[in-house]
Amino acid sequence: MKKILIYNSGGGLGDSIQIIPLILSLKNHYRKSKIFYLGAHINHFENKLKEYNIKVETFNLNLKYFGFRWWHLFIVKKNFKNQNESKFDLIIDLQSKFRNTMILKRIPHEHFYSTTFNNFFSSKKIKYKSDNYIENLNVFLEEKIKPISFNHNKLPKNLISTAKKLLPKSNYIGFSITQGNEYRKKSWSIYKFISLANKSLIKNKIPVFFIEKNQEHIIEKIKDQVPGALFPETQTDLACPALVTALSSRLDQAVSIDNGVMHMMALTNIPMIVLFGPTNSEKFAPKNNFTKILDSKKLYGTKDIESISVDEVYDLI
Repeated sequence: MKKILIYNSGGGLGDSIQIIPLILSLKNHYRKSKIFYLGAHINHFENKLKEYNIKVETFNLNLKYFGFRWWHLFIVKKNFKNQNESKFDLIIDLQSKFRNTMILKRIPHEHFYSTTFNNFFSSKKIKYKSDNYIENLNVFLEEKIKPISFNHNKLPKNLISTAKKLLPKSNYIGFSITQGNEYRKKSWSIYKFISLANKSLIKNKIPVFFIEKNQEHIIEKIKDQVPGALFPETQTDLACPALVTALSSRLDQAVSIDNGVMHMMALTNIPMIVLFGPTNSEKFAPKNNFTKILDSKKLYGTKDIESISVDEVYDLI
């Protein structure tokens, strides 16, 4: 494998953070390979996520929103030829939209991995074991790729020292309560989070809320009702996803809805409780042994995340 292309159609930070272990595992296994990244949106690894130091080369076909326009199908090969690039040894399709996969497969390649339409487009017709990309690729490639986790101790020293300064003690429990994209109702009631934080206080746990500085009304509401709650991001001029990861490494555990912060926290492999409503917990929940999932669809047959009670979360804590 000299050239590997990873296609990520998601535009959110969480979509990119979620594939960091996959990139690290591939780079460790194919040490002489060049890993290329093709996104339907901007390559976050080169801007907002640059502090994670994930080295992948952007593959640019000069097609905005790659894969989301049917007309891309007719000019992919032409644009690829203009790049003067040799074909890829392996293309990894990390999404499952029929249109996007058809367009992606037009890029010249030797092997094509995709789970779209039950593996219909893959260059090898095999059955995959799980939603874990590395496990599936082991079957697909007939190789043993060792899973490599992100090491938060390799974050920039200024972020690590800032995290220790802002959270110098122990027994912290983190809460991430706001969603980024508003297209689906993924948030759990702020009043349920307040109740949960106060229950945790009684057990001598210190609530730490991860909320952006511009959400003043939410911060003030929590401050009024949760005495002793901490908001570390408001106490520093630094602001980046990697800082959230550094701060999360100081926690004993965390509770989060399905959002980008959940993925930032998960990079530290701390025990987590994650709440799901309309989104797919099997696809988006952190892939480690320290995560407990409460999915309203599986528990109550509804996409309404509010059907999950405070006591159910507290029992897991």
